Amino acid sequence: MTTIDDWPFDEPRNLAVFTTRQVLDDNEPVLEVYHDGDGDWQFIGDTGGNETNCCIIALETAINLDRSMKELADLPLGFRAIRKNADSRWIRSPNPRESC
Repeated sequence: MTTIDDWPFDEPRNLAVFTTRQVLDDNEPVLEVYHDGDGDWQFIGDTGGNETNCCIIALETAINLDRSMKELADLPLGFRAIRKNADSRWIRSPNPRESC
C-alpha cells in the first residue's frame, strides 16, 4: 500500500479511473496507460478496453496493482505510456486519439 508521504500523483487517491476486468480480476498486466485530455486515467491490459469489460476503480487501487505505474504520475494530459510486457520500460508519447 502507498503512504501519504510517497503518493506521487496530483490527483487524489480515490479518483475514479478506468481499467478492465482482465486487469482487475485475471491479473493481466497493464500495458497501456492513458492520461486523457479531460484528466481521466485509463489502465489497459493486452485484452484492450471496451464497454463490456470496463471497470471503474480508485487510482490508488490501480497503482497498487503495479507499483511501476507510480513513475507515470507526471504523464501529461493527452499522453500515453505503453510497454510490451510487465518487465518492459514504459515508453511515453502523445496519444494519437487526442490529436485534432
